[in-house]
Amino acid sequence: MTTDPLLADCRARLAFDLLSHTWNAVLLWALREGPYRPVELRERIGGISSKVLTETLRRLQYNGLVDRHPPRPDRPGVAYELTALGRSLLPAIDAFGAWAFEHGDEVMAAQEAAERSGGPGV
Repeated sequence: MTTDPLLADCRARLAFDLLSHTWNAVLLWALREGPYRPVELRERIGGISSKVLTETLRRLQYNGLVDRHPPRPDRPGVAYELTALGRSLLPAIDAFGAWAFEHGDEVMAAQEAAERSGGPGV
């Protein structure tokens, strides 16, 4: 495996791929105080469909970031909780969120300027 962060087989690219999906980081952050049942996660997050929530939880579980716990007598339904690996991503998500809070207005201004000038869209 190479250490060049731009190559496809690099571990850094793997990490960026994990966080590039819209809901991955949101769910990881929402689970920081977990475990939570899916219905509780939907209430905490808002704006996510049951289908997308299920797909995202499965993807996070597949990558070893989330554990799925079966129903218990004191808690109906399954619950999800961060693994140690998932918890290790929280500082990076927090730093990325802090960057977005600090620079989000600049990014949106650049997007608006590009749209006004007929520049490249996405």
